[in-house]
Amino acid sequence: MSSAPMRRREATVREAKARAHPLRLRILRLCWQQELTNKQLADRLEKDPGTVLYHVRHLVAAGLLEQAPVRTGQSGALEKPYRAKPRSWWIDDPPGTEPDAAFAPIEAFRDELRDAGPDSVRTFARFALHLSPQDAVELDRRILEVLDSYLATDEQRLDQPAYGGLVVLHQLAGQSDPPGCGA
Repeated sequence: MSSAPMRRREATVREAKARAHPLRLRILRLCWQQELTNKQLADRLEKDPGTVLYHVRHLVAAGLLEQAPVRTGQSGALEKPYRAKPRSWWIDDPPGTEPDAAFAPIEAFRDELRDAGPDSVRTFARFALHLSPQDAVELDRRILEVLDSYLATDEQRLDQPAYGGLVVLHQLAGQSDPPGCGA
């Protein structure tokens, strides 16, 4: 499909604001899985269609979601579905992201996981490690490298089930970098 390989980049201000809400992240995930209308999104998310449309418009304005071609629905009526643009998964929030925005992906993931049910969990690994700032940067780089390699070739596996996940590397509360180990 796309000729140029996707590369990770920092989100624009508009993209970061659009991604700062858990419901918008869930809309992006659902529209990544399949093209959905506003009504279908509202039904899946158990939200008011007006609320969903408000968030859809933010995502469209930020260039993360686009309207797909109009189609005929099961009842014969014309439908206007939306789909997530591939680049929405290749952007990172800029440093200094607001706390509410930083937790939006975790809240969205929690809701997605609850919807999928406990039997959907394939792998679970919770850990605590002692890492230098340089080790933390290297671990982050290596994790993203593995994930990006799968994302870059995802089109080759569209006939397979979709899996979601979340990797969060954070410094534990009450911990600080040792003297002389600035990042």
